[in-house]
Amino acid sequence: MDKSIAPFRSFGYAWVSTVGQTLEAQLEELHAAGCTNVFREKVSGAKADRKELMKLLATLGPGDELVVTRIDRLARSTFDMFAIVKRIVDAGARFRSLAQPWADTDDSTGRLMLAVLGGLADVERDLIKTRTAELMRWMPPRSGILYAMTVL
Repeated sequence: MDKSIAPFRSFGYAWVSTVGQTLEAQLEELHAAGCTNVFREKVSGAKADRKELMKLLATLGPGDELVVTRIDRLARSTFDMFAIVKRIVDAGARFRSLAQPWADTDDSTGRLMLAVLGGLADVERDLIKTRTAELMRWMPPRSGILYAMTVL
């Protein structure tokens, strides 16, 4: 056996972004998928600099893989997802999602699908933000005071 090649390591990443969420289901799935070490994090999705994710990315080497239960457990924006996946691939490692088996950086089809669906997720997120802002604009606050809008 060639000692210069590191053995394959499968790392899991479990992330929840709100206080009410738990990591247990993700941890069970990742361990069942053969992840030998799972990095876990409870931090807002608005933060791109998640400490455990950064540690995991620094740990990856050639032949390793980073596994998540779903793509949205890796990143909340297309830009962040591409930056993270680029770091994984640059390390010589592989990314895969358990819920989306086509999301595998080992082949060009998987990379294309990640790009397309990441873009769709961005569109959906923008639509939700727009609808929420629209609703907040027309909904009276609970204090009974109506919002006033000034048009310039």
